[in-house]
Amino acid sequence: MIVTVGGCAAYGPAPLATSVEPVLAGSAVDLSKPLTPRALGLIAVVTNPDLKAARLQAGVSDAQVFAAGLLPDPVFNLSFDKLLTGPDMFDGLGAQLIYDLAAFRDRGLVQSGQHAARAQVRLDLAWREWQTAGQARLLGARVVGLERASTLLDRSQAAAEDALARVLAAAARGDLKADDVEARRLAAADAADRARQGERDLGAARGSLNALLGLPPGTRITIAADPVSATPLDAGALFDKARASRLDLKALEAGYQSQEAAVRKAALDAFPSLQLTLAAARDTADNRTLGPAVNFTLPVWNRNSGGIAIARATREQLRAEYAARVFAARAEIADLVERIAIARRQRGQIADTIGPLEALAGRTEAAAAGGDVARAVAEAGRQSVIDKQITLAALDQAIAEQTVALELATGAPLPRPAQTRGTP
Repeated sequence: MIVTVGGCAAYGPAPLATSVEPVLAGSAVDLSKPLTPRALGLIAVVTNPDLKAARLQAGVSDAQVFAAGLLPDPVFNLSFDKLLTGPDMFDGLGAQLIYDLAAFRDRGLVQSGQHAARAQVRLDLAWREWQTAGQARLLGARVVGLERASTLLDRSQAAAEDALARVLAAAARGDLKADDVEARRLAAADAADRARQGERDLGAARGSLNALLGLPPGTRITIAADPVSATPLDAGALFDKARASRLDLKALEAGYQSQEAAVRKAALDAFPSLQLTLAAARDTADNRTLGPAVNFTLPVWNRNSGGIAIARATREQLRAEYAARVFAARAEIADLVERIAIARRQRGQIADTIGPLEALAGRTEAAAAGGDVARAVAEAGRQSVIDKQITLAALDQAIAEQTVALELATGAPLPRPAQTRGTP
């Protein structure tokens, strides 16, 4: 029997690597000025309706920690035996006071498990706050980019419609052929379609931002653009930062610690579970007894092997989930770094062409005003500048959104030195 009991201890710790968790930094928000995307993120954490409900739900974990520290109440049994026949003269009485001693053995483990579970809940909530703040920053960057693009698209539409009006007037005088008019008409229709689509995209982005912030539909928020950063990005260094900073990874580590306590608790349950009973009795012959009793299970066949197997399998499942999350973070960071590098290179190429192209358009417009070149040539040159500016605005928006996405994947803000946008 001693060998059997000794064979019950089957617990072996398998810790995960841990690191220091970050705290979402706060800052003052001046509502009298245009809000930066970062200010929008801070506001979203406070005002988002889903986060408000999540914070109330997180209070349940505090109650569970409190409950884990309580010891069970003793059980008190009373019995009465009515004498019906026989020579004795008394009724039988009995009383028992029962207490589960295993609660003292398991109390520390249960408490540590619940403390880890509470930490997991709080870290999960903090990760949701970080994601919500990041989504607000991303939508803010999108609104800024779409506002800029919408302004340029309106300019393009106005220029195309002005050119069409002049072509129609010239055609009415017989100075142009129908093919020239049709080409201008198609160009004006395309510019109008692009402008309408830009307006729809901007309205959708504003609506999503209002919903995230818990604001009424139609609310207009003035947003200040973040500067475009050219800081080099190292995917390996950012991944190392993510391992140390991502709150969802810290939450998984806390959940793993909670399950580690569950595995140890399952191993302890393989040992005899003791109950102490203090009994007092009087039989029908008025004989009175008082004495303790000890009850315990014999770990001969079961030995809680099923509970141990389930606890270990759950622990391994959590380990695999942690590894998968780390792998996904590495892949996401590498992908975003590559996409930002491509967008930055393309932006630089476009930005280098706009200055000379705008200078050429200015000279062509001056020549057209003097009658040296056709007006259509000057209009085409100006439209080329606007098209390049629209492309540049789209690249700036892509870089801003992908930078926010990279911050979300890294789990911490990226360094952003102040830098002039430098767009025409």
